[in-house]
Amino acid sequence: MNKTYRHLFFDLDHTLWDFDANAEITLRLLFERYDLHQKGVPTFEEFFKIYNIYNDKLWQRFRNGYIKREELRWKRLWLTFLEFKIMDTQLAHDMGTDYLDILPAQKKLMPHAEDILLYCHEKGYQLHIISNGFESTQKLKLKNSGIDHFFKHLITSEQCMRPKPHPSIFEYAMGLVKAQPEDVIMIGDALEIDILGAKNMGWDQVYYNPSRQEHTENPSFEITDLNELKNIL
Repeated sequence: MNKTYRHLFFDLDHTLWDFDANAEITLRLLFERYDLHQKGVPTFEEFFKIYNIYNDKLWQRFRNGYIKREELRWKRLWLTFLEFKIMDTQLAHDMGTDYLDILPAQKKLMPHAEDILLYCHEKGYQLHIISNGFESTQKLKLKNSGIDHFFKHLITSEQCMRPKPHPSIFEYAMGLVKAQPEDVIMIGDALEIDILGAKNMGWDQVYYNPSRQEHTENPSFEITDLNELKNIL
């Protein structure tokens, strides 16, 4: 018999909301708007590849507490521009602002995301989001993609001042919903951030691994398609 949970905590980006696809759409638009080809960037594909490298590095630094949110927002673009010998700090600030304005308007979800949320809602679970993303941005993503009504709480690192996988954000979440570890399960795509963070707090976890990345961890459950949650919940 499946274990009885009361609260389902979902990660948002890469788990429900298709961050990669939506970011690419947004950056393509901005590549054209700012005419980056004329500024010395050969192709969008080259730009996007370098941007993703710096974005991942700076998010890691942010999670470790080495940089602030405001620095992350523009510096990932500034470092990308430097690779193409574009020395324009103002351009990085302007494009970073526009990126955060346009990105949350995109609506593409991960395969079967809306279907599984409806399934979980109809089964009577309380659904919540735990995210390291910017709170205002995450609210807009949920609203514009049409899934905000499924969730009772949006919990972000801004609220409790600590990002996943720090124990504080998971403790904050349990206190907010008045639950015990046996009542909850975490569903996310980031092994170290979502899964190990939850596991260290005594929560069960579902590792959403659509690309079938190899690893040596032992999550409570592992799926490659969100529809597989029906076999767990």
